[in-house]
Amino acid sequence: LNVEQLVERPELKITPNRELLARQGISLPEFGDFITANLAGLTVGQVNDNGKTFNLVLRSDAQKRSSIETVADLFIDTKDGRKIPLCDVATITSSAGPNTINRENVSRRIVVSANCNGRDLGSVVDDIKKQIGDNIVLPEGYHIEYGGQFESEASASRLLLGLSVVSIVVILLLLYLQFRSWKQSVVVLLNLPLALIGGVLALVVTGGVVSIPAIIGFISLFGMATRGGMLLVDRYNELARHGLSRREVVLRGSLDRLLPILMTALSSGLALIPLALGSSLPGNEIQSPMAQVMLGGLLTSTLLNLIIVPLMAPLKVKETGD
Repeated sequence: LNVEQLVERPELKITPNRELLARQGISLPEFGDFITANLAGLTVGQVNDNGKTFNLVLRSDAQKRSSIETVADLFIDTKDGRKIPLCDVATITSSAGPNTINRENVSRRIVVSANCNGRDLGSVVDDIKKQIGDNIVLPEGYHIEYGGQFESEASASRLLLGLSVVSIVVILLLLYLQFRSWKQSVVVLLNLPLALIGGVLALVVTGGVVSIPAIIGFISLFGMATRGGMLLVDRYNELARHGLSRREVVLRGSLDRLLPILMTALSSGLALIPLALGSSLPGNEIQSPMAQVMLGGLLTSTLLNLIIVPLMAPLKVKETGD
């Protein structure tokens, strides 16, 4: 845990006495201008020296700004032309203040940062929120914002969630363009929850962390999962047009597409295995979670696809007495 360091430095605190200033006929803006000109300095012009321009700054001599006593003896003009010491109309004290004041969105801020190890970022932040909510009462005007990598991850997760919904809708529309049947399109789309089963199981086995790479793996899995169902339904429709019974269509169509489906799934799975098993290797922080989700989803969607789609596929065929 690291708290942003604020280094304090000594400073003079000059507090005007409004009542005494009013008696002397000195307004607050005039008092502020006097303090600025004598202590901070006031730019009154510029000096040109051999082609170089320098600001001409007017302020009190360094000796008169060296201590509280000398600052208190600075003379300020009253409304009637008299000069009185600064200490007659203001209180001067020694204090300490921050070396720098950091701001974000026009508000002062201080950063408390930490890294997490052995757990996912989301659950760590949830625990932090719970502990702060139960034990911390913030003063009025203060609030807490959770940023950094967590903020970026939350924003990316919302974006990917929206893209997931869009991808499912696009896949459904493309399936309808292929089959011209909403029922068949929905049956093929049933591969998505079948794929989710394997993806979720893979997450549980590998630690249960729903990270950005895992979400990307789920989105990629959607397209891979519907491929097998498309092959089956397309073959069923082709055989149905030849007048075969539903039993013949399902048996023959499933056997015709069994090897292509298994070969495609096997080749994809073999390519993902090295990435899925290399989670501990440097550089695999993104590839490994994505491959694990895709591998698990590919396994369940391929196996269950060969059972669910033949049972539920709506076909227009001539029924026999089988």
